[in-house]
Amino acid sequence: MNDYVIETKDLSKKYSKDYVVNSIDMHVEKGKIYGLLGKNGAGKTTTMCMLLNLIYPSSGEILLFGKNPQKYSREIYSNVGSIIETPGFYENLTAYENLKVIAKLRGNNYCENIDLALEMVSLENDKSKKFKDFSLGMKQRLGIAAAIMHNPKLLILDEPINGLDPFGIKEIRTLLKRLSHEYGITILISSHILSEIENIADIIGIMDKGVLIEEIPKEELYRRLEKYVEFEVSDVDLATEILKKMGLRQNHDFTVNDNGIQLYKSLEHRDKINAIFVNSKINVRKVNLCEESLEDFFTRAIYN
Repeated sequence: MNDYVIETKDLSKKYSKDYVVNSIDMHVEKGKIYGLLGKNGAGKTTTMCMLLNLIYPSSGEILLFGKNPQKYSREIYSNVGSIIETPGFYENLTAYENLKVIAKLRGNNYCENIDLALEMVSLENDKSKKFKDFSLGMKQRLGIAAAIMHNPKLLILDEPINGLDPFGIKEIRTLLKRLSHEYGITILISSHILSEIENIADIIGIMDKGVLIEEIPKEELYRRLEKYVEFEVSDVDLATEILKKMGLRQNHDFTVNDNGIQLYKSLEHRDKINAIFVNSKINVRKVNLCEESLEDFFTRAIYN
């Protein structure tokens, strides 16, 4: 039996007649990094806000640590840290002073954890530096320090790498892996940046238009990458029309880019299709047998 830290059943959020989140079943295993991937507006933030009890669901069920957070709110949320919006800190206070203010606002219960939290996010040597002098990546790491100062078992982060430069992204990536692997913290992270979710996550959930359309371990994802035939052609529009007349569906059986066609179905008929293109006065420059990238896979998943 899987040990889920987060589990949802038919979770939905509806505003007026429109579903922002529509009947999602999410499963986040203990000790794993779960990457929630989707375009802006896919429903990722709304889902996280429902998990954190910031937005009340229209229907469905949420279980955190196997319990209903409505019934066990204090017990459950004392074990959860989060960043949903850009963390707010006092510009003229140091990193240590900012965390001390937060500790006092929480009842002065976690002042003894400040140094450890700073060490966990690799800011122990910068604790006396003022927040205004921090890079954006350092500010995000301080936000994570504030989120883990009370020793949570679950960390929920909405777009924590948004706006960071490559060095800042690498810092956050290294930090999240460390929190998961060394400290056993379960992490749910959302992003619209495919490459970063790929680099961080153990399990990937794909959301589009409020629906969780795929939930898959990264290793299984790599096994599911399909082979395809790439035709580099002189007239992409005409080639597209020919394939449609053959009963093939765009963004399902084949995809299109500026240079040509990527064919995922009927690969055994590629010679016949090539001949039809040539007979239709299309100049076929290349025909290659390839394996799709993760970006191709996600594009197919969303448009399928």
